[in-house]
Amino acid sequence: MKVRDVMIKGNVTLKENNTFYEASQLFMNNEVEVIPILDENEILVELITKNDIIANFIKCTSLDICIKNLTLDKKNIINEDSKIQNYINVKENYMAVKNQQGKFVGIFNVNNIFKQRFDTAIEKISELKQKLNCVDECGIANLNCTELDKVIESSYDGIYITDGKANTLRINKSYETITGLQRKNMLNRNMYELEKEGYISKSSTLMVLKNKKSNTIEQEFSTGKKVLVSSNPIFDAEGNISMVVTNVRDITELYELGEQLAKNMKLTEKYHSEIEAMRIQYLDLTDIIAKDKAMINLLEVAKRVATVDTTVLILGETGVGKEEIAKFIHKNSMRCDKNFIKINCGAIPQNLIESVLFGYVKGAFTGANKEGKMGLFEVADGGTVFLDEIGELPLDIQVKLLNVLQEGVVERVGAVKPIKIDVRVLAATNRNLEEMTIEKTFRLDLYYRLNVVPLTIPPLRERREDIVPLVQHFLSELNSKYNFEKTFTIEAVNTLYNYGWPGNVRELKNIVERVIVMSSSDKIFESDLPMTTHGTINKQNNCWDDMCNLKEAVARLEAKLISQAFENTGNVRAAAKILGIDASTFVRKRKRYLEKEVLQK
Repeated sequence: MKVRDVMIKGNVTLKENNTFYEASQLFMNNEVEVIPILDENEILVELITKNDIIANFIKCTSLDICIKNLTLDKKNIINEDSKIQNYINVKENYMAVKNQQGKFVGIFNVNNIFKQRFDTAIEKISELKQKLNCVDECGIANLNCTELDKVIESSYDGIYITDGKANTLRINKSYETITGLQRKNMLNRNMYELEKEGYISKSSTLMVLKNKKSNTIEQEFSTGKKVLVSSNPIFDAEGNISMVVTNVRDITELYELGEQLAKNMKLTEKYHSEIEAMRIQYLDLTDIIAKDKAMINLLEVAKRVATVDTTVLILGETGVGKEEIAKFIHKNSMRCDKNFIKINCGAIPQNLIESVLFGYVKGAFTGANKEGKMGLFEVADGGTVFLDEIGELPLDIQVKLLNVLQEGVVERVGAVKPIKIDVRVLAATNRNLEEMTIEKTFRLDLYYRLNVVPLTIPPLRERREDIVPLVQHFLSELNSKYNFEKTFTIEAVNTLYNYGWPGNVRELKNIVERVIVMSSSDKIFESDLPMTTHGTINKQNNCWDDMCNLKEAVARLEAKLISQAFENTGNVRAAAKILGIDASTFVRKRKRYLEKEVLQK
């Protein structure tokens, strides 16, 4: 049998110049496991799988990169004229098929062999039954004994024939091969005796004689072969059973293929869940912007903690960047090439949170998926789970989470057997969990189990050295995104620097985007900002401890902004562009401050 006889013809393809984003969308919009990649001449050159998509997401591959430049696992490309026997035991389940001209013609799936062989076996049985139906009460009407012997002996399946009283009439060679029994010990003997003596554990023939209808059972013989035994009665003119014809089909390989198919389906379920999770959050592991000493010290501690699998509790106000710290820990851990699954405990309805986190078995509740569903903890197996807003977790779910942390197992809704998993848990909250334990709204034992290594992220108002670099980072991103060339004036940067930022980094990012989108010119002035220098400005003097006159204060701030801009960009032109001044003005001012040694103070 050739590959072309069992391959699946497909019409979903990609070109080498398609982007990673386009490939991801194609997988999400089509129920396929693999997609062939063609060159400009429609020649098959590569095969991309769901696993490749997931691997490149985790590596933070750019969505704009051409798929010909992606890191892909080596896949087989085979010829349509190849024999399927060559690929039964190959590692890859899916292979791309090409014709003699090298063009894509289909996908070869090892599991298709199962169906092909099953259909072939059914055809042979049908042919044999048609020939045996020619037997009358005197013997054989349309076939002589020699021809019938040839038919029986040539069958790939085992054939066992008895008369209406269960006496053995004929056994073919295939039956001996499959069962390991010798026909010389069984011919002309009654099936009742053979069953009693232990030749066979259960007789399908005797069941047919008892019930007078066809019967099928499964058996396993000492040869290790698993077989499907189908017995059919042949009736005479008076309605009595004159013979019973039993077909013994070796389904050992089909069992193995079925087991492999079950494993593949489980992997497919996991990959689908992973792609869905990544489609929602598109994991972004960009470097954290940190210039302030307090933030740098925090990152040093986070990097040390990342190398071990201990649980980390990340604390801080809303918008300080708790998720970014969690990603930073994952990126620098031993699990960096595995899944990072974020779960917002406050965003999932309470009646669904258990099934979302831990999954459920089929029939667990009304409306459940008929095949059951894997929970996010199982999806993250081997990787990291980030539990954001952990303080919002209901008390009954806290008990199950404690079991995950202590025992490393999850139990699906409706299941009786726990599932072993290997995940690292990072948790984050802006609430005071210690106070919640006193109020009995958070379990004390879970608090101690989470609070192994606490990391408190300082609010933006306490790490002011990060404000200008963050403004520059967001400005650069948005200019690139919207094809703008906008800059902030020194007065605008000064206002941003001195603002209290109750919403922290998230508020800073939103305000920068708002003013960039709404400003009518390429220069963003202080008047364009939604805050003023009164009321919401942090009144603490974080720059200088001594009082000074206005002119000196302005000079010091101007010197500081010029120094930071030059330090972050590394060249005069880019620094001047960020500050919204000419390059010549930037050079003149910087030189003057350097001469007065203001920048060193």
